[in-house]
Amino acid sequence: MITLLSRLFIKDRENTASVAVRLAYGTLCGILGIFLNLLLFAAKLLVGLFTGAISVMADALNNLTDAGSSVVSLIGFRLSGQKPDKHHPFGHGRIEYLSGLFISMLILLVGFELAKSSVEKILFPVPVGFYLWAALILSASVLIKGYMAFYNLRLGKRLSSPAMRATGFDSLSDAVATATVLLCLCLSTVTALPLDAYCGLLVSLFILYSGLRSAKETVSPLLGEPPSPELIERILRIVYSHGEVAGIHDLIVHNYGPGRSMLSLHAEVRADADLLETHDMIDNIERELSRELSCDAVIHMDPIVTDDEEVVAIRQALLLRLTAIDGRLTMHDFRMVKGPTHTNLIFDVVLPYDMTESEDALRERIEAMAKELSPTYFTVVSFDKSYT
Repeated sequence: MITLLSRLFIKDRENTASVAVRLAYGTLCGILGIFLNLLLFAAKLLVGLFTGAISVMADALNNLTDAGSSVVSLIGFRLSGQKPDKHHPFGHGRIEYLSGLFISMLILLVGFELAKSSVEKILFPVPVGFYLWAALILSASVLIKGYMAFYNLRLGKRLSSPAMRATGFDSLSDAVATATVLLCLCLSTVTALPLDAYCGLLVSLFILYSGLRSAKETVSPLLGEPPSPELIERILRIVYSHGEVAGIHDLIVHNYGPGRSMLSLHAEVRADADLLETHDMIDNIERELSRELSCDAVIHMDPIVTDDEEVVAIRQALLLRLTAIDGRLTMHDFRMVKGPTHTNLIFDVVLPYDMTESEDALRERIEAMAKELSPTYFTVVSFDKSYT
């Protein structure tokens, strides 16, 4: 259904990096979600009233909450699609993350209320009635929710949308919950045990787990997470396709919401190269990154000495000693400044976040390694952290 509707109402639907296309998909899924959840709420409310099953009533309430979640998701997509303004020059894309977090909070609230009601029914059991038509309605509900989970998770992955993935996990948990409710409703005809209440408790735990999982997925980009390995690989491939680039460091990807990102990096180039030609190359790389990755790109040009055999040899010797300390250590911006009595080796070292050795201790070890090469060498080291 979603595929058919997208073909009818979404132009250029394959261009998922486009803000307009993302907005169209979010609107389409939001409207369809509202309609289906309201339909399921009405059907399950009818079943719950006739059977007296607390789990069915809670499931109906869950669908009503889902309709509200779809409204929130729809509003989130609309707001995140607003153009940048003077107060938010990078756009409003992070509103989509906030809407996904709000949906997760609703899932957790429903799970808690369902657990509370189920415990009350375990302590004070109430007989549950069974009707064939009620079982058929619940069976149809499982299929509908399964389909909603399928298209939300698929599009959420395709669009890199935490809000849509949160809705997909919610729909998946609803399908499992309704299937469990249906099973217990059927078994209630052959036993006097309060299976309805125990079923409700199990379902509530599953819903709580789904809520925590989707909350984690939306909180991470809000706090700031590194770019995906696939994106890093694409960036490196584009930059290194220009043979004059000798190295890359200080790569940072700033995420302002799906489809809205800015990246910056330092590109090492030959110090003896023509300045205007090198600047022209950097401009071309920036334009290529912006075009291929739908982002804003800024590149800082770092000149390095590549034709001085002594500089190259000393840099390589220090790098080998650094990697002997920890294979993840890297260095960049290496320079040699010679004086009448000593030579300064100036460079930056990139540290992994989980390195336990202090910077002062590591600085002393690096100084000692330089002295091994020559007693006239002194090091001036700055430490960086990797953002990828």
